[in-house]
Amino acid sequence: MSKYSEQFLKKSPLAVLGVLRDLQKSQVPVCISWTGGQFISKILEVNPEALIMDFGSQSFENTAVQRAEKVTVTAETQGAKVEFSLPKLPGGEYLSLPAFIAPLPDSLWFIQRREYFRINAPLHPAYFCKARMPDKKTELRFRLFDLSLGGMGALLDGAVPEGLQTGMRFSQIELDMASWGQFYFDAQLIAIGERKVVDGKNETITTPRLSFRFLNVSPGVERELQRIIFSLEREARERANRVR
Repeated sequence: MSKYSEQFLKKSPLAVLGVLRDLQKSQVPVCISWTGGQFISKILEVNPEALIMDFGSQSFENTAVQRAEKVTVTAETQGAKVEFSLPKLPGGEYLSLPAFIAPLPDSLWFIQRREYFRINAPLHPAYFCKARMPDKKTELRFRLFDLSLGGMGALLDGAVPEGLQTGMRFSQIELDMASWGQFYFDAQLIAIGERKVVDGKNETITTPRLSFRFLNVSPGVERELQRIIFSLEREARERANRVR
């Protein structure tokens, strides 16, 4: 099973070609790795028939990678991570210089940084959550503070209940996002902190803050969360523009 969600997998030949061409045009360094070694290279040319990458600086690495039975290529850009595998990486020649020449991969992972982007939830309307402690006896009520595809931050209504500890796992936390609908997540509590704000009377108000990591989120729910995050970000940007 892959460590990435299937929604980030590009299988269309045109999509794969497009991503690789963007890497080539931007001269993004790529890391070529295999069992036993790795080195940095770059894409020299890409077309529907072939992917051509530069030799590394060490001849023994260039020889070793050609013997490997599986090669992984990764690239980090400002907006995304790209990763794909090749069964072989044979050597050849490009513009009279040694180079690696291989068929295009059948698919590649294109993981946008927005996967990790966290958006603050609006104060109005507020979005509320409910969860049962692992013992099923105590109900927690809290307000959504921020949201990402990987988890959420929440502000507790009241004091931290006795027995609440980081590492606890919660089954089917209910997140009510009003017009967006209700969502249910399994999640793990990864941090207990405080949010402090100064009110109009110059008094400091402290509210318990919880950080959750989502567990076992389905691709369908991930897509819906992504849509919500896009919309919340756009609304926040529009509010900021109106203030200016």
